[in-house]
Amino acid sequence: MSKNGLNRPVPLGRRSITALLLTSLVGVAAFGWPLLASAESALVGHSTDAPWLFALLLPLLLAVVVAQISEGRTAGGGTPGLDAKAVALLGVLAAAGAALRPLGAGTAGLEPMFFLMVLAGRVLGPGFGFVLGALSMFASALLTGGVGPWLPFQMLAMGWVSLGAGLLPGPDRVRGRRELVMLAVYGAGASLLYGMIMNLQGWPYIAGLASSISFVPGDPLSDNLVRFAVYCLTTSLGWDLPRAVLTVTLCLTLGTPVLRALRRATRRAAFAAPVAFHPPRED
Repeated sequence: MSKNGLNRPVPLGRRSITALLLTSLVGVAAFGWPLLASAESALVGHSTDAPWLFALLLPLLLAVVVAQISEGRTAGGGTPGLDAKAVALLGVLAAAGAALRPLGAGTAGLEPMFFLMVLAGRVLGPGFGFVLGALSMFASALLTGGVGPWLPFQMLAMGWVSLGAGLLPGPDRVRGRRELVMLAVYGAGASLLYGMIMNLQGWPYIAGLASSISFVPGDPLSDNLVRFAVYCLTTSLGWDLPRAVLTVTLCLTLGTPVLRALRRATRRAAFAAPVAFHPPRED
């Protein structure tokens, strides 16, 4: 941790980076494999492969958590891993994110949980942010009854949103209005990209679309990507833009107190402080 104590309290180590890369590669393959399907392929939606993806995603998320727990503080002044206090904070923030989602879900794409995922990822780092985003989406699905083939894809996409916020530059230097603007711009872009990525998990399986926006198995990837871009612009942009506008608004208006509260909580939790156990004192 730096002298001014502004470094992220749960940074990444080698094991965590490896686990995150493996999880993300699996996610990219899960989202993108239909684009490489041949013309003879019978695409039947994610109802068959989603349970397998979910079964694979859970141990991968656990691997990220275990990797961060195992990366304790080294003798050479290394970085602290994920300890019991960080896990407790993870649970609190995941519950808060799950509670925020129903406030706007289903109404013009408004999802207030996005701004919390962005701010928490910024303060607590990419590894913590990825697990937080995925767990928050899982908890919100249980809360709202939104469990379906789309859930593992939502968990991955929201995990990437928070991970990206944790990778933003200047955790020690960028503060105040500059940081809020940076987070608002990132939140807007992440909100739009989230909608586009989630479109990708369903678009190849939708029947009855116009030929200019439908997926054609076996066609060149460039042609299908053009159709996909047109599909996003004509069908989901009306949902993605309100989500982006709400995220920007919340980041600019509530960002300062939320960031302050998160940083105060991490300082008081003292994630980097070594834990010492003493034998009971005999009276």
